[in-house]
Amino acid sequence: MWLRPPARAARQAPPLSRDRIVHEAIALLNEEGADRLTMRRLAERLGTGSTTLYWHVKTKDDVLDLALDAIFAAVEIPGEGSKDWRADITALISGWRAVLLEHPWSAALLGRPMLGPNVLARSEFLYATLMEAGVTEPHLTAAAYGLSNYVIGSALMQATWTAREEQGARQAAREHFGANRDRYPVLATHGPLAADSDWDTSFTFGLTWLLDGIQASAVSAHSVGGAANEASTEL
Repeated sequence: MWLRPPARAARQAPPLSRDRIVHEAIALLNEEGADRLTMRRLAERLGTGSTTLYWHVKTKDDVLDLALDAIFAAVEIPGEGSKDWRADITALISGWRAVLLEHPWSAALLGRPMLGPNVLARSEFLYATLMEAGVTEPHLTAAAYGLSNYVIGSALMQATWTAREEQGARQAAREHFGANRDRYPVLATHGPLAADSDWDTSFTFGLTWLLDGIQASAVSAHSVGGAANEASTEL
């Protein structure tokens, strides 16, 4: 989608804009999920024909790419001048999670290549902030992937549980653990289903541990690099 030049609209194209298409696609996705999105249903919602829709977007994948990038515009990028890289990354990742939860269909689609301007701007900020914190390759990509995979996975799990009537599913799972406590004693007592989970608190704890590890790695790498430079100077 993002690597192709924009298609030329037909001379007599009706007043249908890409922005309007994306707006209606997001509304449809929020109401019914990605499985229910088809070009025909989207065209009907827009009050036009599929042929007209294809003048603006070639495939359903194009629509999904545009919709995903559009919702990422709501993820606020921290302002310049901050001296606290952890606070900036926490704000970015927390905003990302909020958007994924607001649009429950989105997390499951993020395995696709994401080259839209909104997504890339936020990825650029994430990588740049990690670099400013002293994270270098091969740890830079691993750190960025770790944070991205964490927020996507946690949002996907929460959205899935919520969609499947969380309390009923939790109770059935607890009963299963209780009936098989001899096989899963630790999970039965301490596992994620042992008590009602506070999604926000659990997410915050996990993110804090990830950032602790990233910070420790950056400090360690800096110390090793400094020691190596000193040894080289002495030689």
